[in-house]
Amino acid sequence: MSIFATKDFDIYFRGVYDRAAHEASEDGSATVEAQHLLLGIAAQHGTEPQRMLAAAGLDYDSIRAALDREFEESLAVAGVALRVADLPRPVPAHRAPNMGATGKLALERMTTTYSKSELRPPHLLLAILRAEVGTVPRALAVAGIDRTDLLATLRAALTE
Repeated sequence: MSIFATKDFDIYFRGVYDRAAHEASEDGSATVEAQHLLLGIAAQHGTEPQRMLAAAGLDYDSIRAALDREFEESLAVAGVALRVADLPRPVPAHRAPNMGATGKLALERMTTTYSKSELRPPHLLLAILRAEVGTVPRALAVAGIDRTDLLATLRAALTE
């Protein structure tokens, strides 16, 4: 890949991260986690990863709904019954959120697998979806998405 492609990835990542930071802030979170990055990707209309998510039936709204259901189900396991829609809106964070543990793990999966010069936008989505445990895989399961099939589709697209 050329240096121009690397700059393109940097620009793409900055857009995703800025949106993810906004999502985290709106959630009242002090950290940008993998689910915020996933929402950031879904909000980047017209990009290859956004189209891949849409082809799997995942747009921004459906991801947000799956994350809300995952939260409700996780609380139910702990014996707390509530609907996210009944909760007051979180108070947005007053300062920019830092990268959280699951966000860092996704970036680590990406950067330890691919060199910076190889990175394309789908690599970020692939790194997020490779998590086997956590909020994102649980939300995908709640949405009825076969994560293994989605990963296979992503990997195939990256080898073309």
